[in-house]
Amino acid sequence: MALAATPSKPAALQELGPAKLFVVSWDLDPHRNERVSELIREELEEMIGFELSDPRVGGAAVTEVHISPDYRHAHVRLSLQGSPEEQAGTVSALEHAKQFLRHQLTARLRLHHTPELHFEADVAAPLGAKAPQILKRIRRGRPKD
Repeated sequence: MALAATPSKPAALQELGPAKLFVVSWDLDPHRNERVSELIREELEEMIGFELSDPRVGGAAVTEVHISPDYRHAHVRLSLQGSPEEQAGTVSALEHAKQFLRHQLTARLRLHHTPELHFEADVAAPLGAKAPQILKRIRRGRPKD
């Protein structure tokens, strides 16, 4: 039996039925991910810099935050100062405090799902300091045209 379109419902909607009308789309606002990332970065920067009292957390600055499309995981990149041992201590201290930081983010930002935090050292910072030296070596090695 074929369904005929009635003035109130098109034939396509009648075939789907009421249970299949709702389609979840994560990209309703294409810039939401960027805005949430920036909000989390700003709040974490403030909490790590001023409110965290762990002595193992040395000079750490949040450079960027990448959030998964489902907003369940946030990868936090840190610019770390000090020796490699101090940097490893800072990352381990932040890993230890991530539940506290996540709880504070939940209270401050009022997100539906507060992402799980994953901390990692930003590799670009040490290489950024060496970039002028590397470029100078490249210029010296090439003949002038």
